[in-house]
Formats: sequence, structure tokens, C-alpha cells
Amino acid sequence: MFGRIKPQEHIDEVQTARGLHSLMIDGVCSQVMGVLNGGAFLIAFALLMGASNVVIGLLAAIGPLTQILQIPAIALVNKTRHRKALVVLSSFAGRLFWILIALLPWFFPTELQIPLFLAALFIYFGLGAISGCAFNSWMRDFIPENIMGSYFAKRMAVSIAVGAVLSLGAGAGVDLYKKYMGAETGAYTIIFLIGGAAGLLGAFFLSRIPEPKMAPASGESLLKLLAAPFHNHNFRQLLAFLGSWNFAVNLAGPFFAVYMLTRLNQSMTVILGLSVLSQLVNVAFLRLWGKLADRFSNKSVLAASGPMFILSILIWPFTTMPESYFLTFPLLVIIHILAGISTAGVTLCAGNIALKAAPKGAATAYLATNALVSGIAATVAPILAGISADWFADRELSLTLRWLSPTSDFILPAVSLRGLDFLFILSFILGLYALHRLAMVIEEGEVAEQVVLNEFYGEVRKAVKHVSNVAGMRHLTYFPYSIIRGVRMFL
Repeated sequence: MFGRIKPQEHIDEVQTARGLHSLMIDGVCSQVMGVLNGGAFLIAFALLMGASNVVIGLLAAIGPLTQILQIPAIALVNKTRHRKALVVLSSFAGRLFWILIALLPWFFPTELQIPLFLAALFIYFGLGAISGCAFNSWMRDFIPENIMGSYFAKRMAVSIAVGAVLSLGAGAGVDLYKKYMGAETGAYTIIFLIGGAAGLLGAFFLSRIPEPKMAPASGESLLKLLAAPFHNHNFRQLLAFLGSWNFAVNLAGPFFAVYMLTRLNQSMTVILGLSVLSQLVNVAFLRLWGKLADRFSNKSVLAASGPMFILSILIWPFTTMPESYFLTFPLLVIIHILAGISTAGVTLCAGNIALKAAPKGAATAYLATNALVSGIAATVAPILAGISADWFADRELSLTLRWLSPTSDFILPAVSLRGLDFLFILSFILGLYALHRLAMVIEEGEVAEQVVLNEFYGEVRKAVKHVSNVAGMRHLTYFPYSIIRGVRMFL
């Protein structure tokens, strides 16, 4: 595994092709680890150990908080000039901590489980931040720029497809374990061990990817390296967008699973089934967004897909009225479909726009600063959300429609907001501000978002035509597109 990890002066086409293949397999392994050792599984595991809303907020904040380690990681990368070695070693060491997390309920007293859980996650994410700093710079120099959008789209599509199937099976396994074995703690132990093993396998495939030799060091101090992205006007605008976007998304995102588990009383199978639906939709649209990003620009795709995502957040409060009702499940399906379509574009292009905006040969400091700014925003948001969720738990805002006649008194709840509903509304508002900041970013090849939406719709209609010649089937595509157009005009 640690045989050949030195940078190379020259990488030929065969080595590039092999490296891209290994990177694809690493993407699958990392996604398997991510879906099995994160999301609803991690939150449910924490709730079983007695986690509060504040702990859930901290749980979501740990990953972004560790991005502060990007600062010493910049110095480490520039000093060692061995990005591949840093990635492989830190990834392998960090992923070993999933063994400890999996065994916490079995070998440690109850009062120590949550503190050790958070500490192990902090070390895992901390080593991941060091790995991420070196990895981003490495990939910026390794992957040909002309295929970057389409390659990452394909990598994400394949990874998400595999992860979706495994997560659905794992969710069903948790429910079966609970039914026949009682408390599902043992199921989560098995799932985390499998996810950790997949992560270690991914580290092995990372060791097989060649690393181009870094450009000569500039000799500038760490402070000057960190200041450079802020002196670049366009990159500064990009930081403002990505920071505000990450704050808005992470204000609500960590609590979607909590909302379904506690407020909507959904089973793990239903939650994971909806997650898989969202991921399958995500896979279906990743290549389309990647194609549009390469043809136009990442900014144009973000401007088209961003509004869809914040619309999906706005729908969450309407899944209760004030409790679950006949529209709850249909709305959950719509939310997850919209989120799947939009996150395909947002996730792909938010990373790629930073990669392309960072100067080649000096990407380490730029990308690390981007991760740091986004990390700070994504750290503060869930902590504030966790504290706010407890405060909002005893507050409610409701609007009702009442029909009063001599023979009847009919009351229809029009709007009912309580608890986490307020966080979702606030996240939507902040998302609108983030999209405003995106408009100030300049990227070569950008076009109006309406052009991207028209191309997007044309590709969707073309795909549906291949599936069915039934006119009614084709006309179904008008419905979601008309909503998207309407939201975009409203914004």
C-alpha cells in the first residue's frame, strides 16, 4: 500500500487512465463509508446513546470545525511536497477510528459513550481535513481540466448508485434486527465496521494514483499564502457565496433525519428508501449537470440548481399540519426528488468552481482557504441550529381558516410552524441571500441561468422520449419544469 507514493516528473496517458480508474474505485469506497457511517445511521446511533439536539448540532459541526486544520496542512503540504503520502497515511489512520466508534456501546460505560463518540469523530474528521487539503491540490494538478466536470460527475454517479443500494439494504437490516433482536445497537456496530473496512480499501486505491510533482515553492510565508485568496477579488466573491451557502444549508440539513424520526415517526426503512430515491435521482442528473457545466460554466449550473434545493427546504414545514396528514408522504417524495436533482448540480459545481478558480500551481492555499471559510460557516450553523431547536421546541406559530355557520364550525389549519420548522424557514431565507452572492462571481463561459434551464429541460424531454412515446408521459415533464421556472422568476 505504501510502496510507491513519491511524486512523478512525468505521467503518461496510460498512467493517467489507470489513476482515474483507481480514483473511481476510491470514490465508490468512500461513498460506501459515507452512507453507512453517516447520515441517518449516525444520527440514530447517537440518539440511541442519549444525544440531545445540541449534541446532534455538534455532531454536524465537527466535520466543518476540523477544517481549521487546513491551515497547518497548507504548511505541511508545502514543506513535504508529498501530497499523495499525506492523503494515504492520514486517510488510513483516520478511518481506523470507526472500529472504536462501532464498539463504543459494548465496551464503555454509558456516561463516556457520547464524549468518546465526539472525540473519535473529531480525530477522524481532523485527519480527513489534512487529507482533503492535500487531495484537492493533488487532483487539481492530476485530472485534465477539459474533462474535470464530466469525470467528477461520472465518479459521483457511480459512487452514489452503489451507496444507495447498500444504504437501502442496511436500513432494512436495521429494522429487521430491531424486530427480531430488540435494540438495534448491534446492527449499527456491524454497519459501521463494514463502512470502515470500505474506507480502508479506498485508501489502498488512493495509493495507486500517480501524483504530479508540485511546482517549485514560492518561498512566501504561510500568512501571505492564506492572504492571497482574499486579495483575489473574484475568489473573494466566491468565498462569500460558498460561505453563506454552507451556512444556510447546514442550518437545516443536519435535522432532516431527526425531523423524520421524531416528528413524523417514520421507520428507518422509509427514511433510507426516500434517501435512496433522492440518490437515484441524483445519479440520473449528475451527468446532465456535468455536461452543462463543461459546456457553459459551473456558475450557470449553480444558478439553475441552487433555487431548486432551497425550494426543497421550504417544503419541509408543510409536511405537518400540525402533525402528519395525508399529504405528508407525497410531500416527502417531492422534497427528496427536488433535492436529488438539485444537489447533483450544487455538489458537483460548488467543488469544481473552486478548483477552476484556484490558480494552477498555487491551488493548495486557495482550496484550503475555501475549505476553511466553508468549514467555519458549516460549523457555526448546526451549533446555532441545535441551540435554537431547543428554544423553538416550545414555540408555535399557526394560521387557521375558520368557517362558522349556524350549523357548523369548521377549522382548517393553513400554516402551523413549531420546533424545527422555524429553522427550515430561516435556512430558505439565507439560501436566497447566498444565491444573491453567487451573482457577483465571474467565471469564464457563464451564461444566463435561463439558458441552462432551457438546455436542462430539453435534455430531460429527450431522455423521456426515449423511455416512452406516450404523450401523457412526456407532458409530465412540464409540471416540475414549470415550477422551477416560476421559482427562478420569483427569486
